[in-house]
Amino acid sequence: MLTTTTPNIEGRRITRYYGIVTGESIVGANVVKDFFASITDIVGGRSSSYEGVLRKAKDAALQEMQERAAALGANAVISVDLDYETVGANGSMLMVTAAGTAVYVED
Repeated sequence: MLTTTTPNIEGRRITRYYGIVTGESIVGANVVKDFFASITDIVGGRSSSYEGVLRKAKDAALQEMQERAAALGANAVISVDLDYETVGANGSMLMVTAAGTAVYVED
């Protein structure tokens, strides 16, 4: 399914709007990842363990949003926005939300 952050798709005509669709993913960070991330914070560099968790959460939220759009009959989602928030006690969990407009576009 075509998914874009833009409000239209160049060269393709939107023939139907189905409305807003969303997808959510909440993941918790485990103790091992927290330990290695704290080492990375001390010595510098990127935390690949957290980056992997973020990527998986984003992919899951987008997939859920696309599935909801497809269930409505859409073949694309436009104006997609991703939002990242911490939730839970002491911000121990990460929530990723994907939202966009489900549409049908002609080829």
